[in-house]
Amino acid sequence: MTRKVIWKILALMLVITTVVDAQRLTVSDNGRFLVKDDGEPFFWLGDTAWELFHRCDRDEVIMYLNSRQRQGFNVIHAVALAEIDGLHTPSAMGELPLIDSDPERPNEKYFEHVDFVLEEAGKRGMYIALLPTWGDKVFRNSWGVGPEVFNAENAYSFGKWMGERYASYDHVIWIIGGDRNPRPDTDDEDIWRAMASGVVEAAGGIEETIMSFHPQPKEDGGSSTWFHEDDWLDFNMHQTGHCPRNTYLNIRHDYNLKPVKPVLDGEPLYEDHPICFNAKELGHSFARDIRRIMYWNVFAGACGQSYGCHDIWQMYDLDKDPINQPLRPWKQALDLPMANQVAHLKNLMLSRPYLSRIPDQSIVIDQQIDDTSYVISTRDTEGKYAMVYYPTGKVVSLDISSLTGDQFDTWWYDPRTGISFEGNVISDDTARPVPPSSGYGNDWVLVIDAASEEFTPPGQ
Repeated sequence: MTRKVIWKILALMLVITTVVDAQRLTVSDNGRFLVKDDGEPFFWLGDTAWELFHRCDRDEVIMYLNSRQRQGFNVIHAVALAEIDGLHTPSAMGELPLIDSDPERPNEKYFEHVDFVLEEAGKRGMYIALLPTWGDKVFRNSWGVGPEVFNAENAYSFGKWMGERYASYDHVIWIIGGDRNPRPDTDDEDIWRAMASGVVEAAGGIEETIMSFHPQPKEDGGSSTWFHEDDWLDFNMHQTGHCPRNTYLNIRHDYNLKPVKPVLDGEPLYEDHPICFNAKELGHSFARDIRRIMYWNVFAGACGQSYGCHDIWQMYDLDKDPINQPLRPWKQALDLPMANQVAHLKNLMLSRPYLSRIPDQSIVIDQQIDDTSYVISTRDTEGKYAMVYYPTGKVVSLDISSLTGDQFDTWWYDPRTGISFEGNVISDDTARPVPPSSGYGNDWVLVIDAASEEFTPPGQ
């Protein structure tokens, strides 16, 4: 074994075994981003592991968290009362979450495993986006399993119980909801508000919690449709769903709302997912489909982005009933291409001044239609840099007069590899750069830096 190989093994062991305490998150002073207690910018990079508490034993939890830590994820979405018959099918540890399906009688043994997952995530500096329940426990639709066990009274009690139990866990991000939109002329909103109120009261108040709501897909607002002005809703969340769409429009909608709150896409098209649930005619998704969505969203103003894999959210294995045609067991899906590419987005955004970043579509001069080639731009408010995302390498004209200086260095950043290389120097207010390649799946980011700033290469 060569010395180089030995050092690689030691470096991997260090990543896996290092214990890092996570700081509590809060909203940045400008209302656009999440930051840690010490003011360090926090770029949300999530993975939707909805069935993690329910279907994984402790060895599997460790394996999963180690894998996601190595890949750069910092938020894991998981549900206490899980979707796949979470009330009646025992967990991998042989426990049900509630006694007699009563939200006012949680099963201590079940929640000891939830404790274990949270503690292991915290050791790795990872956050748990914790959903107290999946939405089918409030109401079902055509695919929900249920049963419906919540009303406003016991939702408050269960939220309070959860809040008390996890008040001291600084790395818990509370997510109310669970893939259900409140229905008109029902008490759905009251139930979710009651659950949020219980959590907030028991966990120390609004200043001590960070919280959002996970909806189903909508054409415009997500959580903001019902709860934008609620004090407990710290940031807005979308589910843009599993049919490809112009997701930046959803982010743009919430970015422009008052009061100002951070926004992100908490459930985009999953890797390995049947496109529009129609695998026979449309096939399954690829990394190229998901990269486009993620870069669009962040450049439109999102404070981060969540990823998901169709095999992993349901922790599918050969002894499980498949839901919507998963392609492989979940352990084999941990190293799919996009799971190893998402960190390049986080690294790119954090390699430049972060809390001063804004979306600015005026940089792209050309008229565009909302198709898969839509070029989108973002920049620093101080004019120190701009970034332009080209989903298919389509050439457009740019106006960089909003940047400061007379000369600008450029870099082409590859979202597939995280590698960048120098482009041409720009010394005019307008330019028409040509991406290194074009066509579906040939996406690039052009990073334009004020030469006087002497930034490091993008992603570093």
